[in-house]
Amino acid sequence: MLDNFAPADIPAALELIDGQAIVEASGNVNAATVAEIAETGVDIISSGAITHSVAAIDLGLDMVIG
Repeated sequence: MLDNFAPADIPAALELIDGQAIVEASGNVNAATVAEIAETGVDIISSGAITHSVAAIDLGLDMVIG
């Protein structure tokens, strides 16, 4: 796992790993950074931003019967 790596630092880490493991990038992954991280060639990207940074909405499911 490459946690909180800058996208520019990931290629060097991948070179050291040399295909010997599945590589996951995490930390500071959001809509603005995910494409750049994906372009590095990591196998998996995980992001907590989809849960801790999402804006809440007020959603009601009112039903009228009759």
